[in-house]
Amino acid sequence: MKNTARPKIIVSADGKGLVSQAGGRLLTQTLQVTGLDRALSQGLERWRAPRAVHDPGKIITDLATAVALGGDCLADIATLRAQPDLYGPVASDPVVSRLITTLAADTPRALKAIRAARAAARERAWRLAGDAAPGADGALVTVDLDATILIAHSEKEQATPTWKRTFGFHPMTAFADHGPDGSGEPLAIMLRPGNAGSNTAADHIDAARLAVAQLPRRLRRRVLVRADSAGGTREFLTWLTRPGRRLQYSTGFTITPDIEDAILKVPAAAWTPAYDSDSEVREGAWVAEITGMLDLTSWPAGMRVIVRKERPHPGAQLRFTDIDGHRFTCLATDTKGGQLADLELRHRRRARCEDRIRCAKDTGLRNLPLHGFTQNQIWCEIVALACELLAWMQMLAFTGPARRWEPKRVRLRIFTCAGRIVRGSRRLRLRLAANWPWADDITTACARLQALAPG
Repeated sequence: MKNTARPKIIVSADGKGLVSQAGGRLLTQTLQVTGLDRALSQGLERWRAPRAVHDPGKIITDLATAVALGGDCLADIATLRAQPDLYGPVASDPVVSRLITTLAADTPRALKAIRAARAAARERAWRLAGDAAPGADGALVTVDLDATILIAHSEKEQATPTWKRTFGFHPMTAFADHGPDGSGEPLAIMLRPGNAGSNTAADHIDAARLAVAQLPRRLRRRVLVRADSAGGTREFLTWLTRPGRRLQYSTGFTITPDIEDAILKVPAAAWTPAYDSDSEVREGAWVAEITGMLDLTSWPAGMRVIVRKERPHPGAQLRFTDIDGHRFTCLATDTKGGQLADLELRHRRRARCEDRIRCAKDTGLRNLPLHGFTQNQIWCEIVALACELLAWMQMLAFTGPARRWEPKRVRLRIFTCAGRIVRGSRRLRLRLAANWPWADDITTACARLQALAPG
């Protein structure tokens, strides 16, 4: 019988030159290439205390790096502090805590400085990415708006009961969609109390304004804003279509009794087959336009209403609003041309925003670690920075399926690779584990980033 017993291993803490999470080197290179480190250092210079050793911008980027590596609180910056050869000098926990408190005491200016640095780095990252960047081929830049629930397990400032009968916060988010070949990046994470409404037009307007301000100026007139039915309000759509703004939209639309009556009057010949995610005809689903059958005089000019009907999947529970055994959903858009099935599919791809929110929750957003509301808003900016670092790293350094990997897979395959720091010829060399399956992917990605000039 083959012996399957594991060998006895003696453990000691006396290794030298070893680094864990050696793949995190890609994050520091991304910081340098996009110029985010320099932009944050300049933007946060006013909050640097006299005779301070650590730069506030460096502290914020270190926090973002720690969160990207899997941290979920300020103290997790210790994983970087233990590896100075890889991440440089890292501030102590009290220094980090004092900086967050200082920034939270001057929240409007601090957020403005951080967001300005993010926008500048994003413009450079998208320019370096070329055809892989959103809007590079002349297409619209898609911005997805959605709110989510963050559960609080302790009494935190402005944590309140939510509409889902939980307790915590209800932030509004905005993500730039990278399309089917990439992931996405947060443009805004706007913290709100738990009792904030789902369809509050003012919050949708604020989130959209923050999101557009994050985009490169050359792309701000080529934006498609997508939202679920919570964004299909008259006030929000009127703001989007205000003369001079030039924002297009595709939002969910609540089915009212008037819409139900219009659906019943749609001729059978007016229904055309809907598409699946691969743009192929989907059996049991159809789309039709009912714009001319509704009174839309109080809504923005040019608005179209498209309805989709489909047979619920086996075992699905029907609702009382389902007509003739079919389930109906509506969307509103101001796009003039295009086939109905294409427009409906484009809107349905908004579901990728749910994936982006889930990834953000895996990158520090699941639980807000601080007590003060303004402190947690600063934390949300750090989470946004961490998600952007991951997205820019994948966009600039990887090709193929690796560009779509979610944070959990990136950490498992890329970041957790072990390495050794070797000194020689006045240089530092990071030697990765030779038997690591994705070592070649890491070295190739590092070479791509090194070939780009620092920002």
